Amino acid sequence: MLLDGEHVIEEALASNVPIATLLARDATTPLAHRARDRGADVYAASAEVIAAASPVDAPTGMLAIARWKPAPLDSAITATSELVVVLVDVQDPGNVGSVIRSADAFGAASVVTVGSTADPAGWKALRGAMGSTFHLPVARTTLAALLERATRVSARLVATTVGDAEPLEAVRLDGPTVVLLGNEGAGLPDALVARADARLRVPMRAGVSSLNVSVTAALILYEAARAHRVHAARHHGDPPAL
Repeated sequence: MLLDGEHVIEEALASNVPIATLLARDATTPLAHRARDRGADVYAASAEVIAAASPVDAPTGMLAIARWKPAPLDSAITATSELVVVLVDVQDPGNVGSVIRSADAFGAASVVTVGSTADPAGWKALRGAMGSTFHLPVARTTLAALLERATRVSARLVATTVGDAEPLEAVRLDGPTVVLLGNEGAGLPDALVARADARLRVPMRAGVSSLNVSVTAALILYEAARAHRVHAARHHGDPPAL
């Protein structure tokens, strides 16, 4: 996969992701030296060469080719997993990256991409995730395999929808829970929503029909983290930190 920018490359190195090749305007920086020490071929390159090699409009001056593969499904969804975020046919790689970043920020167990969802290892998704792809399990699978795995570990399926559903704050998100988010335009397939154990909607004012999928994911993840903090504080007799 292609990594563009010092921050993403730094996160990859910190997470022991193997880097094969690195191009840099300045090949003498500490980051370039670290990559070389980890076995990368490091080359000094002109701005023109980097611009030709990078797919972004404004290259940062450093890019790399790294080796990474998705996590196995059985390690992404386990009997002890808490919240798992599943993206079903989410086409925008920027949305995929943003969801991975939010999942990392709010303590989700993993992210699973299903069907025609954009590749989490694509450069746009990686830029959106800002290194979070390397911090938690990110898996790719089929819908059939996902449903079989969720059943095997007794995980609750929670479908997000704008139709008839419980408001976010009323839905239990503790314990092994798989939250399903669908395509930007079509949402989740009706058959999948019907199979879910619970249906969730984010309350909005009248006249607004839906939210961006990455915003929806962030709100759900925040609410799950907030509810977990409140529960933990009550269990220990402490005032909750909201």
